[in-house]
This record gives sequence, C-alpha cells and structure tokens, in this order.
Amino acid sequence: MIAHLRGKLLAKHPNQAIVETAGVGYDVTISVPTFSDLPAEGAEVALHIHTHVREDLIALYGFLRPSEKLLFEKLITVSGIGPKVAITILSGMAADEMVGAIRGNDVARLTRIPGIGKKTAERMVLELRDKLPAAGPASAPAVPPMNAIEEDVLSALLNLGYQRAAAEKALATATKNGKGGSFDAMFRDALAALSK
Repeated sequence: MIAHLRGKLLAKHPNQAIVETAGVGYDVTISVPTFSDLPAEGAEVALHIHTHVREDLIALYGFLRPSEKLLFEKLITVSGIGPKVAITILSGMAADEMVGAIRGNDVARLTRIPGIGKKTAERMVLELRDKLPAAGPASAPAVPPMNAIEEDVLSALLNLGYQRAAAEKALATATKNGKGGSFDAMFRDALAALSK
C-alpha cells in the first residue's frame, strides 16, 4: 500500500497530478482544492495517498492535508459513494464546511455539490454524522507539520502494518524524546514506543 508520495511534480491538472519518485511517475487523482494548493510544475511535492484496489484497477488518490484524506476515506464508506464521487464531493465544498454540513444535518447545502442528489446527501448525513470530528479550532488540536524524516518514519511504520493513530502517537513520543535528527534513531524510538 502506498500511503505517502514525495517527489517532483511533473504535471498537474484540476483532477490529476503526476509525481516522479525514484524515477517512477505516479498518476494520482486529486481534488480541486489540492490542485489549487499544489506548487509549480518541477517543484517538490508531498502527498498523502489513499491506494484504492479493485480487481481490475489500482488507483492512487492524493491529498495535501491529512484531514482531507481522512474525510475522503470516510466518504467512500457511505453506500453509493465510490472514490470518484468522493473526489467530486471534496472538489465541490471545503472539507471543514462539509463536516459542518454533515454534522448539522444540512442536506440542502450538501445537494448544492454538483452530482450529489438528495438521497446521497441524506445517506452522507445518516452514515457519517457521528463519525466525523466536531468542527472548530477547539476540537482539533493543531498538529505541527512534519519534517521529511518524520514523514518517512510515519510512512515506514504504516507500511509495517501499524494503525495511523498509533504510529503518529509513537512518532510524537520519539520526537518529544529529542533523539530525532536521523531516520534510524527516530524509527527505533518510535518502534520502542509502539512495543510498550
């Protein structure tokens, strides 16, 4: 599973980015908000990736912000919403605004998103209302941005099969212990924290 990609942005379009990593160009489907925030072509970019596997297809969906990826993953659990529709939904409304609309049962606002009918909006509210974090700065503690080494350590832990929440907590512990600096030291510290 690919959970994170960092590399050179070869091309970008409103629904697609091509990221070259270690000589391989990855075709990543993105939302319009992610497209808007991408750097210029040729610059380095880091994307949080959701790998979607079907029997006839492997598709990568990329997000600049972990919160947008999390919302995407919640949306595709709703019956009738696949990855393409979820990307359309994320392109039609800001993520925090959508969380507020779902938690507030605002079906009318959700149906303003192109391609979302009343039934789909009602299913989103019904199935996600209690699964989404409360909107607002008080409920979501600010997460400091990760540096390149921390992102690599997190990606390695996820590839080993650890849950994201546990891996992020172990990484925070390793960073707090101040032994950071090198990938090896931070990775060992995070593994030690996970084995406690």
